[in-house]
Order: sequence, then structure tokens, then C-alpha cells
Amino acid sequence: MYRNLRRRPGVVLGAVAVAQFAVALDLSVVNVALPAIRTALGFTPLGLSWVVHAYALTLGGLLLLGGRACDLYGRRRLFVLGLAVFGLCSLAGGLAQAPWQLIAARAGQGLGAAAAAPAALAMLTTTFTEGPQRVRALGVWSGVNATGGALGVLAGGLLTEYAGWRWVMLINLPIVAVALALVVAGVPAEAHPARRERLDVLGAVLATGGVGLLVLGVVRTDAQGWGSPAPLAMLVSAATLLAAFVFAESRAPAPLLRLGLLRSRWVAGANVLVFFSTAGQFAAFYFVSLYMQQVLGMGAAATGAAFLPFSASLVVGALVATRVTAARTPRASLVPGALLAAAGLAWFAFISPHGGFLTDVLGPCIITGVGVGLVIAPIVAAATTGVAPREAGMASGLMNSSRQLGGCIGLSVLATMAAHRTGTATDPAALNDGYALGLAVAAALFVLAAAVAIGVLPRPRAETPDPRPAAPAENRLEGTPT
Repeated sequence: MYRNLRRRPGVVLGAVAVAQFAVALDLSVVNVALPAIRTALGFTPLGLSWVVHAYALTLGGLLLLGGRACDLYGRRRLFVLGLAVFGLCSLAGGLAQAPWQLIAARAGQGLGAAAAAPAALAMLTTTFTEGPQRVRALGVWSGVNATGGALGVLAGGLLTEYAGWRWVMLINLPIVAVALALVVAGVPAEAHPARRERLDVLGAVLATGGVGLLVLGVVRTDAQGWGSPAPLAMLVSAATLLAAFVFAESRAPAPLLRLGLLRSRWVAGANVLVFFSTAGQFAAFYFVSLYMQQVLGMGAAATGAAFLPFSASLVVGALVATRVTAARTPRASLVPGALLAAAGLAWFAFISPHGGFLTDVLGPCIITGVGVGLVIAPIVAAATTGVAPREAGMASGLMNSSRQLGGCIGLSVLATMAAHRTGTATDPAALNDGYALGLAVAAALFVLAAAVAIGVLPRPRAETPDPRPAAPAENRLEGTPT
């Protein structure tokens, strides 16, 4: 049986938070540097998109596999291995001299993050006992995760403008070094289980192929449209593989994703909720950033700095959510948080082509930030409530997959809607109309998230559900109630 990592929980939390900051930062830090990267390495417009897509494709496709692997082979081992791969590929990307080298490095970063991210979250949930202690730890993790994504825009603008585009890759090296040092200093390895289950190879192939094709099909719609043959064929193939995955998992003796886990209203509801909320959050970053640059005429560094109020208000929301969730349940913070984020994004939908930062951005930015903070902190606690320790990685991989797919699919759908509204026009007024539509739909996604929290998650008086069906005695973990 695995041994809980309790010797130095503060060190575990520090290592996990630093690593998650690097992963979150990398999702947004590169975007601002894309024009400079294109000029320096000679990318074609289509090839340049793969600097972003290569990372999203490998990360999204391998998260379930990474989550299950850390349960079977050790969370600390996968965490260290994933961080090492992530750091080495960041170095390779910073030294790239040709487009293919940078794309390969970005794919390698996604591979490393797919191992490190679910392992980090699983380490956290098995280190801190369920209840207020875990809620506080997950609040720190969630706040760091969201802050890393928000600060990535600022860091990308400053590094590109004052240090050069290569530093958007190299900045990961000291962060990874700190996380690895913390692991070595105070995170003990798990004891090997008495009986190690085999990795579900068929499930891994079907899940990786299905999710990978889904992500690839969605990102290809940016250039070719939803009705084009190539993206459509990828999406149909993805649906076929994912249906085969569900069928295979229902019969596998040691599945990559035990379908019984989804019988928990906490797990199922939280994953749907994280899908909708991440879709809205990613779209908000995207449209507000474009509005400030393309409509208000702000530079890259100024745009990044303009997101600081959002980051600060998000931290405030996360701190409040941690207190509320520790005293009650995740639902108590998720419902008002989602509605507050929806209100902030609805305010954003009234942006004007003749507006300014103080009149059109600052107010809704603060409201949205607090609302998102109230959501992201308890959502991880909800997604892991009642999960057995031996399936912590499985639940973590599932939640990270939902987050990644929500961001990818939501952004692509909303960007297509905005482009359709804008049409072929490129003047600020037309662009403003498209961005306003995208932000209005993002607000609707948070309303859907609130509806899921109200209708699916158990009420405070409800007893925490046990997601595990009755199992034969020989399949039960020692000391784990069923």
C-alpha cells in the first residue's frame, strides 16, 4: 500500500505549487512572443500555430495516461521525471535554430507537463487529509495555477520586449530547478505496492489517440472552419476512439479510468463544471488581450501589465473561497463564484471601440477575477472528494484533462463565433463587435457552470458520496473503507 507523504507537507506543497506555476505560465507566456518567434526562425503562418498546438496536443492527449501512471509507478517518480523532461525541453526550445526544433521542444514540454501535473495534484491530495487541511492546500495550488496563467501574459510581453523571445522558454529553467530541489529536500518516495497492477495499454492507446485527435481537430478549425473535411474527419475519428475507450474501460480489469469513479456526483459534477468554467476563462483572456491590443492600441508589455488587477483579484477570490470551502463545502463557493464571473464577463460584453482601460477593462476585470478565484480554488477539492488514495492520480488526470479540453474547445468555438461576427472587416469597430460576442458567450458558460454546481453537486446537508462500487475483498485497499 502507498505511504502518505506526510513528513514535510509544507515542502510537498511548495514543490507542487512551484511546478504548477511553471506549467501554467507556459500555457500563456509563449503567445505574446509569437510574432518575434516567426521573424527570428522564419516560420510560415500555419507553422507558427504549431508552437502553441504542439504543446496543447501532447498535454491534452497524455494527461489521463500520466495520471494513471503515477498511481502505478509512484507519484514522486513521475513528478520528478516529468519536471526533468519539461526543463530539458524548455532549454532545447530556448536554443532552437529552426522551426522544427522549437515545435519538437514544445511537444516535449507537453509530454513532461502531462506527467508532472497529475502527479503533483495526486501528491497533494494524498499528503493532506480530506477536509479543511486539504482545502487550504488546494487553494494555494489553484491560486498559483491561475496566477501563473495570468502572469504569463505579462512575462511574455516583458521578456519579448526587453530580453528576447528565447527567454520565454528559458525562464522555466530556474523555476523547475527550485521545484526539483524542494522534492529532493523533503518529499519521500512512496513504498511500492505489494501487488502492482499492469498499465491498461489498450485504454492508454485509445484515450491518447481519441483526446489527441479531438484537440487536433478543434485547433484545426481555427484555419479551416468546423465544416471542413479534415477537421470533421478528425473529430469523427476522435468520437469513435473515445467511444471504444469507454467500452474497453468497462471491461478492463485494471482500467486507465475506472468508469465507476464518475458515479460520484462530486467527481462527475466537478469535471463538467471545470470544463465550462475553463472554457469561459480561457476565452476571456484571449478576447480581452486582443481588445486591448487591436482596438485600444496597447503594446504587448502594457497589455500584460493590464492583467495585474485580474491576478490580484483572483488571489483575493481564492483566499475567500478557501475559507468558505473549509467551513462548509465546495458548492458554497462555486455557485456564487461562477455567477460573479458571469456578471464580470457580461460587463465586458459592453466594451466600446472608443473606450479605454479605466472605463472598459478595469472594473469587469476585478469582478471577473474575484469570481474565477472563488471557482478555481474549491473545484479541485470537489473533483477529488471521496476518491480512494490509490486512484488519486486517476482523478487528477481526469480533472486536468477536463480543464485542458475545456480551454481548447471553448476557445476554438468562441473564436469562430467572434470571427463570424467580424467577417472580413478589420476596423476596430468590427473587431470590437466580435470580441464582445465572444465575451458574452463566455459569461453564458459560467452561468452553465453555476447551474451544474446547483443541480449536480451535493448540498451541504448531503453526506459525501462514496464514488467506489462494492468490490471483492481481494481487490480492496488495506484500511480503505468501502
